[in-house]
Amino acid sequence: MHTLQILRGLGPLDAKTVGRDSLLRAVIGLPLMIALLTRLVAPILAQQIGAVIGFDVSAYQAPIMSGALLLITPTICGLVVGLLLLDQRDDRTLAALQVTPLQPRAYLAYRLAAPLLLSLVMTVVAFPLAGLAGTGIAAVLLAALTAAPLAPLVALGLATFAENKVQGLALLKGCSVLMIVPIAAIFVPAPWQLVLGIAPTFWPARLYWAVGAHEPGWWIYLLAGLAYQALLLVALLRRFERVMYR
Repeated sequence: MHTLQILRGLGPLDAKTVGRDSLLRAVIGLPLMIALLTRLVAPILAQQIGAVIGFDVSAYQAPIMSGALLLITPTICGLVVGLLLLDQRDDRTLAALQVTPLQPRAYLAYRLAAPLLLSLVMTVVAFPLAGLAGTGIAAVLLAALTAAPLAPLVALGLATFAENKVQGLALLKGCSVLMIVPIAAIFVPAPWQLVLGIAPTFWPARLYWAVGAHEPGWWIYLLAGLAYQALLLVALLRRFERVMYR
């Protein structure tokens, strides 16, 4: 089937599904809500925490919040699609695609491209809303592009390793420790930061900071991040196909 036909056929169905599910409705707008809270609340919290501990926390506010927002957005977009895939796997919709004109791989390509594109758009919108676009739109675009593959990674991870929505949310909560990795990198000397690159969440945040600081080797983080996530996506896709047809 043509890509436009897939979008026409499945897009409205997905919109209705999200509209009927209160959990998905609440989750989909979360990145922009977090961005707004970052702009309004984070500076106040930084001042109060700094006054209590006697340390200028505000100096680290921008890199910490930019790293967090950069990762939260694709994670939430991936969560929405991962929960949809879990529902469709349970009701055998994915298996039924084998006898329809829509090939399973074409459907899966649509299903994974949707959160990737949504993540890219929402990140570009969220950064100015949060007041974190001071490094320039180029840094935001490049970092958003590198972070976007995290959305299909999250979606596939949930659909592959979780049995239902409850397990999916629990799995995501357990993996949230990966969100701390780029924050930790702020306090690790540059040569040792690459050890943290085992976590795919490291690369988008490190790229954003590198572009903002005009580091000459920023493109290394872009290529390494995209290549590493592509390898993880291929591995998860193979496992997902085994799970889907078992």
